[in-house]
Amino acid sequence: MEELLREWPELNAFGVDWVKAWAPHARERLIEIAKVMRRFPWMVDVVRQRPMSILHPYMIEIYVARDGSEVCLSLNPPKVYCAQNGAVKEMRQGLVFSRYEVYEDKMREVYRPKGLLAFAAVAREYVRVL
Repeated sequence: MEELLREWPELNAFGVDWVKAWAPHARERLIEIAKVMRRFPWMVDVVRQRPMSILHPYMIEIYVARDGSEVCLSLNPPKVYCAQNGAVKEMRQGLVFSRYEVYEDKMREVYRPKGLLAFAAVAREYVRVL
């Protein structure tokens, strides 16, 4: 577990006890989470500010807007934290599955806004990267 935290210090945001609890069962998932957090460092601060003791690693979801303008982190649906132009805001998640497509050499789920937002001319599509 110490080796995991040394190699992936981003996981410290969740707390040592949380990493210790999940490392034996979900080590690969923790590494996937850390890789994405390394790409988007603002997520470390968001995670540090929230209690993670009961969060299951497979509940963490990350969405990237197809146009690259926004990245969203979902820790406890329906809340989602999105960063756009360096500003992070808390929102309600309102996405619905659209289709599968290849993104970053992997088959990924693509989501669209649901409800009235789906009809907006600027409606973004989001790819679930985690």
